[in-house]
Amino acid sequence: MTPEITEGQTPAVQPQNGMDRFIAGIEWIAAGFVGLVAADIFISVMLRYFFSYSIPDGYDFGRLFLGILIFWGIAATSYRGAHITVDLVWENVSPKYKRAIDIFATLVLLLVVTVQTIMLFDKVVQTRAQHVLTYDLQLPTWPFFLVAWLGDVAAVLLIAVRTFRLVFYPQRVNVDHASNPVE
Repeated sequence: MTPEITEGQTPAVQPQNGMDRFIAGIEWIAAGFVGLVAADIFISVMLRYFFSYSIPDGYDFGRLFLGILIFWGIAATSYRGAHITVDLVWENVSPKYKRAIDIFATLVLLLVVTVQTIMLFDKVVQTRAQHVLTYDLQLPTWPFFLVAWLGDVAAVLLIAVRTFRLVFYPQRVNVDHASNPVE
């Protein structure tokens, strides 16, 4: 039996299933890469400013980590629908049409990100075959591209889960991240 929720109370946290834990894990990975990029920038600036020293391949690591962050960030925002949206039409239609628009938009996003994932895999393979290295330490760059590609694969999986839930379980989408518009 579910307890009644009175005005002002927040609902109890729903127990998480495996898919919800997977989604949360991807969000934590994306957050970790945000921290890694921030630490790289902060440490590089401090070393340059105070000690006139730069991290070997600091620029290469920064841009490679930023690329990884972008793709894992796409994964994190794609499921939640937390990316920038324009809801002029959506706001002015009935709930039935809102759901149809959400499903259509998510299917288009799934198609686009799937094609992007295929193309990025080709980039990983080419980078490995061409033996592209960092400037100072001569480290291969393809593992960084591979980690970015895994973020894109995670995005495809999460968008597919979002599409499935929008079609069959619309009440399970964005429960934790219901947004209240700013007035």
